[in-house]
Amino acid sequence: MPLPSPAAQPLSLFEKIWQAHVVLEQASGQTLLYVDRHYLSDDLPAESYHTLSRRGIPIRRPAATVAIPDHYAPSHSTRLADVIDDDRRDMVAGLAAQAARNGIVHFGLGDRRQGIIHVVGPEQGMTLPGMTVVCGDSHTSTHGAFGAFGFGIGASEVSHVLATQTLWQARPKTLLARFTGMPAPGVTAKDLALAFIRQVGVGGAAGHVVEYGGAAVEALSVEGRMTLCNLSIEAGARAGMVAPDATTLAYLRGRPFAPAGAEWAARSAAWLALRGDPGAVFDRTVTIAADAIVPLVSWGTDPSQCCGIDERIPELAQIADADRRAAVDRALAYMGLEAGSALLGLPVDRVFIGSCTNGRIEDIRLAASVVRGRRAKVPALVVPGSGLVKAQAEAEGLDRVFTAAGMQWGTPGCSMCLGVNGDIGRPGERRVSTTNRNFVGRQGPGVRTHLVNPGMAAAAAVHGCLADYREELIHAAV
Repeated sequence: MPLPSPAAQPLSLFEKIWQAHVVLEQASGQTLLYVDRHYLSDDLPAESYHTLSRRGIPIRRPAATVAIPDHYAPSHSTRLADVIDDDRRDMVAGLAAQAARNGIVHFGLGDRRQGIIHVVGPEQGMTLPGMTVVCGDSHTSTHGAFGAFGFGIGASEVSHVLATQTLWQARPKTLLARFTGMPAPGVTAKDLALAFIRQVGVGGAAGHVVEYGGAAVEALSVEGRMTLCNLSIEAGARAGMVAPDATTLAYLRGRPFAPAGAEWAARSAAWLALRGDPGAVFDRTVTIAADAIVPLVSWGTDPSQCCGIDERIPELAQIADADRRAAVDRALAYMGLEAGSALLGLPVDRVFIGSCTNGRIEDIRLAASVVRGRRAKVPALVVPGSGLVKAQAEAEGLDRVFTAAGMQWGTPGCSMCLGVNGDIGRPGERRVSTTNRNFVGRQGPGVRTHLVNPGMAAAAAVHGCLADYREELIHAAV
C-alpha cells in the first residue's frame, strides 16, 4: 500500500498566483511568466513598437492589451490639439495609431471612459482576481487591490510582452503587512499607506510583494484598497496585494469587461477561494497599529518622511543614523522647513486633488464634503481619475461644490502628479497634493510638495494652510 503523499505546503496569495502563471523556470532563478493583462500608456517610447515592426513580429494577444493616454492628457481639455507640445502630441496620437493598427482596445482623448490607466482598467472590469497585470508605469501595483499581481515594467519589457505575452522575472520575496486594530474616523487608506511607508522606509519592502491583512484592510472599500496597493511601490515593493472577498465581487459585478452569467458564477466562486492558506510562511512580517494612526502629512522629499498633522517634524538629534540624519537635513533645506517645527498652520500656495492614488469617486466625495459651502483661499485644481468618475461626480453635483468654492474642475488625466502635461508649479511654491510622490522637482523645479489624503487637501485649500480636516468633519456632522 503506497504511503500517503505529504500535505501540500501552505502558500500565500502571491505564491498561488505566481505558480499558476509559470511558463518556464530556469536554474538561474529566472521564471517566464504568462501575462494576463497589459496596459499601455501614452508615455511609452515608440521604440517599444518599432522593435517589433522592424523584425516583423506581430503583437501576440491584442485582446489582452489596453491603450489609454493619461500622462500627457490636458487637465482642461479633451482635445489632442491641446496636448502641451508636438512631441507629446505625437506620443498620444502614436498610441491611438498603434491601437487601431493592431486591434487593441483604446480609450482615447474625448472617450467618456478615458482617464488614468490605474483608475480606468479596474472600473471597466479589466483587472480581475488572480491575474498578472503589467504596465510601463511603477504604480501598476494599484491592481493588486483585486487580488492580482500587478507590477510596473520597462520599455524593453513592454516589447517582450507585446511579442510573447510573457515576461522573464526573478521571484520576489513575500512580506505580510498586518494592520492591527481599526483606524479612527478621518483616517483614510492614504494614511494607512503612509504609516506603513513611514515605519519600514522607502526601501523597506524592496524585493518583496506585500500582502496587506487585518480588519482595517478588510474594512476598506475597493477604492481604498487601490490607494493602499498603489503606494506599495513607495516602500520599494515589487507589488502590493489584498485578497479578494465579497467587497471585491460587489465592485466587479456588472463591469463592462467582467464575466457575466454562468461564467460570473463560476469565476466569482473561484475568486472567493483565492487567498493565502492558513500557515503560509512569509519572508517578513510587519505589524502596523491602525488604531494609532492619525491623518499624515509629508514634510520631506520622500513619502516616508511624514508625521501626523498633530505632530512635529523630528529633531535631527533624535536621528541616530548619520546618513539618515544627513538625508533629513537635505530634505528640510529643500522644503524650507526646520527640524522640530509644527506642520499645522503652515501656509501653502496651491492644492491638487487627483491622481491614480486619490482620483476616484470616494476621494472626490470626501474632498467635496470638506469644501461644501466654503471658499478656497489658495488656487486649487481637482482632476477626476476618469471620465466615468467625472460624470458621476457631476451627476452628484460635486463639481459645483468645487467651482462654487473658487476651485478648478479638470478633465481626466495624471495632471499635477508629475506635471508632464504642463501642470507644473513655480520654484519655491508649496503644494498640498493627494498624489504618491513628493520627490525633489516632481511637480516642477523647486516645487515643495506635501502628500496628504483628499480631506486634508480640501481643508488646506479652504484654510490656505495645513489644517486638521477632522475638525471639518465634526462641524459637517453637526
